[in-house]
Amino acid sequence: MSASEVSITLHHPGEAIVMLKSVQSCYTMLLFVKSYFFRIAQFRLNKQEFLCCVLMGIAALDREFLMDIKRLSVELQSFGVRVPENFPGRHGGAGPSEGCVFILQGYSISIPTHSWFARSSPYEIKENGKTFLLLKGDEAVSEIGIQPRPQYYSLQTREGVSFEKIALLHGRDCLASTVYQDCMYRGTDLQCKFCAIGVSLDSGTTVFEKDPDDLGCAAEKAMMLDKAGHVTLTTGKWPDEESGIKHLLLCVKSIKLKTDLPVHVQISPPCSNHVFDRLKNAGVDTLGVHIETCNMESLKNIAPCKAFVGLEKYMRSWDDAVSVFGRNQVSSFLIAGIGDEPEEILRGAELMS
Repeated sequence: MSASEVSITLHHPGEAIVMLKSVQSCYTMLLFVKSYFFRIAQFRLNKQEFLCCVLMGIAALDREFLMDIKRLSVELQSFGVRVPENFPGRHGGAGPSEGCVFILQGYSISIPTHSWFARSSPYEIKENGKTFLLLKGDEAVSEIGIQPRPQYYSLQTREGVSFEKIALLHGRDCLASTVYQDCMYRGTDLQCKFCAIGVSLDSGTTVFEKDPDDLGCAAEKAMMLDKAGHVTLTTGKWPDEESGIKHLLLCVKSIKLKTDLPVHVQISPPCSNHVFDRLKNAGVDTLGVHIETCNMESLKNIAPCKAFVGLEKYMRSWDDAVSVFGRNQVSSFLIAGIGDEPEEILRGAELMS
């Protein structure tokens, strides 16, 4: 940071305002404090007074920075971003699909790059030497990095299957896998309209059912080589719930045997609430039971199979799960943009809480 980028205004001996044209984080600010500490004498402040003022400035500037990053993240995830030809990224599938994980100001953000709407995005990424530059129109917004390809992707199971087909690294450190890559409602009138659980399977980028030993090995390698910090396991609805639960339990136990990673599991409301105890005993740390919307008319349209299960069943499952996993350890999704008014989304959130 050059001196020309900094202006310091002294209003009186007890107050100093530090203004920077570009502040990436409070850590950048602290480096600035260290570099410019020799100017304290000219401000007529003692060290404690000056440091106190600067730390107050850090807090204010960092809050503003975080708000800007939040707004930018929402816009990028809503509009997507235009990228150069042959740019890496997923081209469909369950989870954060048709996009790429970028590093923006130290934050990992999954941004659509290959979705149809990204082609008309006001944002564009261009190569800038060995780095990339994010632009909005002709205005440069920020440098932006690409999440490096995980090292464990190059490894294989004993049968020669790439670990990339067993589990993917989402964001910076979330290892994610769909242990059963199908759903009993897929291809029926009750299928969720947003579901892409079969796309990855049809494209050959995953396997139908994950072997528990393979999943444990993938988690171990991802933790060692790529600093995976936690695991998320999802699944479609099984035709036989008991056999599906047994397989899921084996997957969890295998991961826990080979790593100490926290495991989050996402399932539909089970037929028996004893399933929650079994998951907890196997080592599951947190649970997701996702309804998407509490508006039954919207649910019938977007996820008819979940409307068929019914809101009361979801509510009982949430209560039963909380009694096993504890408060703030059970979650559910609410999707904005499927036709619900903001007030309806808030009512759904209040109902869950």
